[in-house]
Amino acid sequence: MTAISENTRVRVHPTQEITTTTDTREILANAAADNIEYDLESMFIVDVDSHHVETDSWPEIIELVEDPVIRDYGIREMRDWPQASHLALSSLMAGLNFQDTGGRVPHQAHLGEPVPAGPLHRDVTLVERAMEAMKLNYQVVFPQPMLEIGMHPSPETATQLMMAYNVWFTTNILGKNGRIKTMLGLPFEDPDKSLDTIARYHDHPDVLGFLVTSQRHVGVHSNQYMPIYAELERLGMPIAFHAGPTWGDTMTSTMNRFTSVHAMSFVTCNMTHLTNWLINGIPERFPNLKTIWVESGLAWLPFMMQRLDHEYILRSSDAPLLRKRPSDYMRDMFYTSQPMEWTDTALLEATLTAIDAENSLLWSSDWPHWDFDLPGRIMQIPFLSDQAKRNILGGNARKVFGHEKLS
Repeated sequence: MTAISENTRVRVHPTQEITTTTDTREILANAAADNIEYDLESMFIVDVDSHHVETDSWPEIIELVEDPVIRDYGIREMRDWPQASHLALSSLMAGLNFQDTGGRVPHQAHLGEPVPAGPLHRDVTLVERAMEAMKLNYQVVFPQPMLEIGMHPSPETATQLMMAYNVWFTTNILGKNGRIKTMLGLPFEDPDKSLDTIARYHDHPDVLGFLVTSQRHVGVHSNQYMPIYAELERLGMPIAFHAGPTWGDTMTSTMNRFTSVHAMSFVTCNMTHLTNWLINGIPERFPNLKTIWVESGLAWLPFMMQRLDHEYILRSSDAPLLRKRPSDYMRDMFYTSQPMEWTDTALLEATLTAIDAENSLLWSSDWPHWDFDLPGRIMQIPFLSDQAKRNILGGNARKVFGHEKLS
């Protein structure tokens, strides 16, 4: 493993005032208690969903936009509107980003903590700080504002931004520390460009698979996407659907509180895609394609199992490709743990039993979001066996991504 690049001692305040400049190691200082109590340093732990703030490096990404017209438009927008220098061409609804305004941890809005100058990009150092504090073996890192790229009004611009980001991330972040991994976002607006992305990056040692941002109005069962799924199945690489928020669709536009939007929009986008995925028989068409549903929590899964099974039994002719109930296919899929809804232990136990969590659940922190979870969250679950906890914290990730990439 590559050694962590810093050994700086951090002063922990008795009462933390967390801002966008608070040191990652200070925010996560209390994780040390979990590390000791649960002996986490002796465990194999993979964080399957974490984030960096790519808009902190947005001017660098805009410079990598391939299309000269779109690139020039973005550069001129940054020049003429300095206040938009980190939003140019993006679809981020900055004025509605209420999870930063008044959230418990505003750290995610801008990772402005001091980082010493050095040969590595500052984001590499920030990821290393989080990995060390949580005693992780590997951390899978995703973008953050770009999770809403599928809602961009210009498909061409969305495609160009995702491609530019992938070039920037693989050049500046990956390969600097072998413990930093990713699933690269596909420019899903353009199936041909998605295939080009897979061809270009599939053999990168730190690319574990590929990602679809779930906030988008497309049918994932459309025939135009079948070559993508076939290629990923051929390569033995998983596909993930990463949820995100939106206040701009027909459902959330009726909501008047951020909590309402946050509670629902992270879930309903993946509910829609999973339903289309199942009823249209994608698991039968690509039986060896591993599928991961990211950052939608877990409470929705028993509902979907019962609801889809019920409908399927009544109208199986609508799903002629299926050979078993939808819930059986769902137990063959993978899910990330964050945010793990735990207000009722009995309900949580029923949920984890329903999805066969010992073999399907992947621990994720969702760091640095305001509602992130530590590895100790899994260790605290009273009804899981020690082996189940170890599987969830890292063993299942090895099963999904392969021992050779998570040695």
